[in-house]
Amino acid sequence: MGGGRAQVNKPHKTRFASKASRHAHKIDKVRSGKPESSHRAAVKGARAARIQQSKAIRDKKRAALLKEKWSSIGSSGAPRVIVLVGLSSSANVGSLAKDLLTFAEGCDGKLRSSTVASPTYKLRTTVLQAPYGDLTSCMELAKVADLLAFVLPANSLYSSDSSSPIDEFGSQCLSVFRAMGLPSTAVFIRDLPVDNKSRQELKKAATSFLSAELPEDCKFYLADTKDDLHKFMWLFKEQHLSSPHWRNQRPYVMSEQVCIKPDDNTGLCTLQVSGYLRAHNLSVNQLVHVSGAGDFQLSQIDVFKDPCPLNERKNSDVMETEDNGIQIVNTFVPDSSNQEPLLVENVPDPLAGEQTWPTEEDMEEANINNKQRKLVKRKLPRGTSEYQAAWIVDDTDDEDNDSDNDNQAGSGMVIDEQGHADQGSDGSDIDAVSHFTEKFDEETVGDTEMADEENLTKEQIEEEIKKIKEANAEDEEFPDEVETPLDVPAKKRFAKYRGLKSFRTSSWDPKESLPPDYARIFAFDNFTRTQKHVLAKITELDGGTKDCALVGSYVRLHVTNIPTDIASKLCHPSRRIPVVVSGLLQHESKMSVLHFSIKKHDSYEAPIKSKEPLIFNVGFRQFTARPLFSSDNINCNKHKMERFLHHGRFSVASVYAPICFPPFPLIVLKNRDGEQPAIAAVGSLKSVDPDRIILKKIVLTGYPQRVSKLKAIVRYMFHNPEDVKWFKESIYFSMFY
Repeated sequence: MGGGRAQVNKPHKTRFASKASRHAHKIDKVRSGKPESSHRAAVKGARAARIQQSKAIRDKKRAALLKEKWSSIGSSGAPRVIVLVGLSSSANVGSLAKDLLTFAEGCDGKLRSSTVASPTYKLRTTVLQAPYGDLTSCMELAKVADLLAFVLPANSLYSSDSSSPIDEFGSQCLSVFRAMGLPSTAVFIRDLPVDNKSRQELKKAATSFLSAELPEDCKFYLADTKDDLHKFMWLFKEQHLSSPHWRNQRPYVMSEQVCIKPDDNTGLCTLQVSGYLRAHNLSVNQLVHVSGAGDFQLSQIDVFKDPCPLNERKNSDVMETEDNGIQIVNTFVPDSSNQEPLLVENVPDPLAGEQTWPTEEDMEEANINNKQRKLVKRKLPRGTSEYQAAWIVDDTDDEDNDSDNDNQAGSGMVIDEQGHADQGSDGSDIDAVSHFTEKFDEETVGDTEMADEENLTKEQIEEEIKKIKEANAEDEEFPDEVETPLDVPAKKRFAKYRGLKSFRTSSWDPKESLPPDYARIFAFDNFTRTQKHVLAKITELDGGTKDCALVGSYVRLHVTNIPTDIASKLCHPSRRIPVVVSGLLQHESKMSVLHFSIKKHDSYEAPIKSKEPLIFNVGFRQFTARPLFSSDNINCNKHKMERFLHHGRFSVASVYAPICFPPFPLIVLKNRDGEQPAIAAVGSLKSVDPDRIILKKIVLTGYPQRVSKLKAIVRYMFHNPEDVKWFKESIYFSMFY
């Protein structure tokens, strides 16, 4: 029916195929030696291997989570620590702590300890109270908290006295806790009305008020009746608690009991701290840090039978029993060959940099070369030292003016390559340079602390504070700008400075002109690799039991060689916070140069000057230091010093301190007379590097009178013709500080 319109199929393009492929269908697959669908089998095998590998990883993670869960809530884990913090002065934290402990213990008798075991909930809990108004104590308690619980009275939600239920101290605590790294958080709402509808409305109001200040997973609980506490205990038992990463890297003990064992007429003693070991196993050969005291060695670790067990029927093998009824299970004594030494400073070898002593032939050859070498002389400004002459670049364009320079008698000095000056040089400039540079350092950087021996009046103190504020504002508006003094030649006052053609690309040796004492600090060839090795040792320590107390066990640490006056303060009955003993990682007792990324706190209005004494809180450590502020240049190995820490931007604070391995949060406090320390800045640990170059940069200023395309006439930049010749190379200078 189609007639001549027959169907024409598209021809196969066999002319592009090989001869073997055209005849492949004629060959028997069995005789060819190739297995049937070999590619499919390979793909199927690879897919099965990937499935098996992902299943193994999943099972490993599940086992680790189950182990962590049972270690935290089971009988082998340490009690969970709840720290109660009042967000306002009207919050009654003491009554809530008593209610929680009484309800968890299941009896109405007198509480014997802040740690109780609840057989009903199969949970052990430690409840601590943060003292209101004491910021330092609140910080120390937040460092060891497993659950940070904020107490909010219901009457503050509908009170007309304030627009927010959080007062100034409460908001200050929240700011510090966020900078430190929050653990798991919860909010307890107290003093609620009786009817259920009002209770739920107040809970919604509290959630809307505090949701912006707290993490998304924060839980809100009503905490008035026994039913409310019963609901909280069941949920708290099953809750997966999170904690800051820096705390999970180190073992630590929060004290349940502290006592002193004095030594014989040495002024030192042994501090015995008893408590539950948390986070990791602790070796008796490790160094430990005692909060508020420093770094020390251990002389012994005693492992006790748990004084607060969930199940009394479980008994361990007992070695001996003490007078107070506590049974010792095991005792570890350090091995002198494996114990880590308490090394703080390096002992440099004064001959480490010496070269091989030359032979007589080498000395004769050097003398001959010196006699034959032609002395190459350069024209240098008058008063130039040997050190400065090495940094002056020869300019061939100025060679045409030799006749003019020769006519000026005494206008400069000539230094050959061997460093000998002509008789026309003035040697009195060297002493003057040292005098004025020391004076300049005192004026620009010097100590900001007022001398204790000076009896300053109130008006003088206010005048001094006013000057510092004006200097801070001027430095923020006109950074690095300096006016040339009238009474002192500029070449003497700025003698330490040198000209750099480019701040970014010009070379600068980090080992240049370092004092001998700088060799006493430690440096790393590869800090990242060292950190990996140190953390791997902690993992190995968790896998072994030799000379190690297991995590979750109740131990007593014997910390040796502590000064008696410091230990007595730690054991004083008026102390409201527990003593924390944390294990140190390798190298963490040694001194080096730490660099922190730091930002001024929004609530602190006073200026913060460089080298001003501040209190640094880094993890469990607390020390006083004088930081040097500098900028953070990403594409440059040189960083400009900053005289003040300004608002709204990050700077780098460099201090001498014990080595720490990041990440580590930083809280900077500033002491105030008769008041609690104020939060001055927050930040984190950036790096540990003694070779970081910090330069002080100045820009000499003047008043432009006439400006053309290539030249300008500037007045009052210099007041001496010799200064103009001295600084004719460039007006930008840097000084190593």
